[in-house]
Amino acid sequence: MATATTINDLPDVILSNIFASISDTRTRNSLSLVNRKFLSLDRATRTSLTLRGNVRDLYMIPNCFRSVTHLDLSLLSPWGHSLLASPVPSDPILLAHRLSVAFPLVTSLTVYARSPSTLQILLQWPGLCSVKIIRWHQRPSSSHLGADFVPLFKQCQMLTCLDLSNFYYWTEDLPPVLQAYPDVSKSLTCLDLLTVSLTDGFKAHEIRVITAACTNLTKFLVVCMFDPSYLGFIGDETLLAIAANCPKLSVLHLVDTSSLGNTRHDPEDEGYTGEDARISVVGLVDFFSGLPLLEELVLCVCKNVRDSAVAFEALNSRCPKLKVLNLEQFHGICMAVESQLDGIALCSGLESLSIKKAADLTDMGLIEIARGCHKLAKFEVEGCKKITMKGIRTMASLLHKTLIEVKISACKNLDTAAILRALEPIRSRIERLHIDCIWDGLPESTCAANHSFNLNDNLFDESSSKNKRLKYSSDARYVESDLDGFWCKSWDKLRYLSLWIGVGELLNPLPMAGLEDCPSLEEIRIRVEGDCRGRHKPLQHAFGLSCLAQYHRLSKMQLDCSDTIGFALTAPSGQMDLSLWERFFLNGIGNLSLNELDYWPPQDRDVNQRSLSLPGAGLLAECLTLRKLFIHGTAHEHFMMFLLRIPNLRDVQLREDYYPAPENDMSTEMRADSCCRFEDALNRRHILD
Repeated sequence: MATATTINDLPDVILSNIFASISDTRTRNSLSLVNRKFLSLDRATRTSLTLRGNVRDLYMIPNCFRSVTHLDLSLLSPWGHSLLASPVPSDPILLAHRLSVAFPLVTSLTVYARSPSTLQILLQWPGLCSVKIIRWHQRPSSSHLGADFVPLFKQCQMLTCLDLSNFYYWTEDLPPVLQAYPDVSKSLTCLDLLTVSLTDGFKAHEIRVITAACTNLTKFLVVCMFDPSYLGFIGDETLLAIAANCPKLSVLHLVDTSSLGNTRHDPEDEGYTGEDARISVVGLVDFFSGLPLLEELVLCVCKNVRDSAVAFEALNSRCPKLKVLNLEQFHGICMAVESQLDGIALCSGLESLSIKKAADLTDMGLIEIARGCHKLAKFEVEGCKKITMKGIRTMASLLHKTLIEVKISACKNLDTAAILRALEPIRSRIERLHIDCIWDGLPESTCAANHSFNLNDNLFDESSSKNKRLKYSSDARYVESDLDGFWCKSWDKLRYLSLWIGVGELLNPLPMAGLEDCPSLEEIRIRVEGDCRGRHKPLQHAFGLSCLAQYHRLSKMQLDCSDTIGFALTAPSGQMDLSLWERFFLNGIGNLSLNELDYWPPQDRDVNQRSLSLPGAGLLAECLTLRKLFIHGTAHEHFMMFLLRIPNLRDVQLREDYYPAPENDMSTEMRADSCCRFEDALNRRHILD
């Protein structure tokens, strides 16, 4: 009689390959609970691990993940405190030793390094080749130049990748260390200096020193200054030095400091700056000629670069491997003369293209780009006044076989309804989408009923020819008055939706604008931006998050109110403080079935305060399906205790990941003892799964 074959009868090689093909952490965790063989295979094959928990609990460091090569310590609690110093009640040497014994094969490390001593003690792995260090707190003023980097370069002789994108330091800290350790500098192949907290960026002479020391770089990302009114601005000479010093570059990002801000461009801006950049077409051609291996290029200049079509025609021939291109403040990128392709339209190998603030880009230019760049899977356009729905729609039609990711922002002639109407040819294919919530194209009755603020605001310009009126059809679908056919149809593959919305608008019209049927939508990011100061109490009690409940698969949300500015505690008479604004934004969030939530509270920049309020804590506690909650700010301990009402909440963290992070660690909003008491209460609960 034949015996039944079970999964335990499969060879270990097959089971090992099954685990190797699964990257999602929760899926691996669930699979490892099936039987002991799966459990042992999971532990033996996992190569990437992010540690949670409190650093005081040394006994909780797992010893079963012996194959881990990528270790992330940046989320250990209490977050933002120095990992190996007070107020952590443990021996820093013992902690470093326990980590090195538990994970002997680590080659890639991420850690919050608030002080130089953290790296000096922690770096116990001889094979460490990739390091990302994080710090949002201010640089210790007592430290000498390069003190943060000396332990790293001294102890990691095999270092090939260094990521400082979330590490605050001075630009003059790095060049001397690179020169002092030439062997390590030459071994670097990846250097990320795209640090968002730097106000001035790297100067021209510093970039020349860095590239001269790191001659084997294949990936170089740096924040710099292109404004010629400042000393050390980036011009032709610096670009040519980069190409001469680092000819092996395949990824290069040169980003002006003013481009790193999270704020949206002004749609009314003409697109031209008062002064031109000191970058010539000839200089660009020579620059491209020196980088034949380039695959990804980002040039966010933020100063006019005019008549650049010739340069991008040369880019196509000089850099044949180029697949990703991101440009800001470049004009004349595509002349669109008759039907002949020119400029950027000749870069036929591009798979991703981002164009920002191209003042003279027209619909014909978009059409020429779509004809020439026929492999585009991702397209972004921002701050371009001359493009319209016709150009976007024609482009979408030409790229309907390849285009799956689109971002359209701050384009004057494109409101929400127009964008969604224009993307109709690819609505069944598109997977990721960003739009601005501008309701001008919706019926006046719909918007007026949902508008929340000052009665003196002019919601509709009756004299504007752009403000089209839509008629409501009998089957609950909108039809544009001058176009035929229905346009509110299903977005079958849309998994990720990103939205910008200004303070003073509601989210409620979103489904009616054309996004009512998104059966696959899993993740949404909403960024609310504007100045609340001077605004009065909303006419509506809620921002409109409840309207998202119709997206049944929605499980992840990022609600970013960090660019919403208001009064923390000192609102003048008749105006709202931030606690009332927070109640307005979060009302209705309990109606959503979210598993993960990242929340950035609104802030008072005058006192550098971004803190969860009492109404905010109470409304977050209504999200009964949450498992993971990251609050990117601070909160009082007794507010955090409200979150214990969420039955399956497992991962909660306060993160002051904005510069400068609050320094007063003894405040009741962020002290280590408060975090520990909340964590203890969270861990005492019985969680079913």
